[in-house]
Amino acid sequence: MGFFISDAYAQGGGGGGAPYGDIMFLVLLFAVFYFLLIRPQQKRAKEHKKMVEAVAKGDEVVTNGGLLGKVLEIGDNFLTVNIAEGVDVKLQRSSVASSVPKGTIKST
Repeated sequence: MGFFISDAYAQGGGGGGAPYGDIMFLVLLFAVFYFLLIRPQQKRAKEHKKMVEAVAKGDEVVTNGGLLGKVLEIGDNFLTVNIAEGVDVKLQRSSVASSVPKGTIKST
């Protein structure tokens, strides 16, 4: 019967392993997650917030949706962006993905 069902044996030893080994593993795992995932994300969010606050009238921006336009008006939470001749859209400030160098619209 040992061919179909493996025999179960009792574990040997008194369980005298390192008592802090599991805790140290969890601390190490959290440290790796912090330095590889959490910290870079916080840094990117901080840089994006600084960039959005620095947007001024006349700047050319790219939105999260991929629209390229020139900022016409700035409010507390919203921007008015001209994306084509006679086409103005109102966007949330946080929807600005990046600021591009002036003259980018004319070169496209």
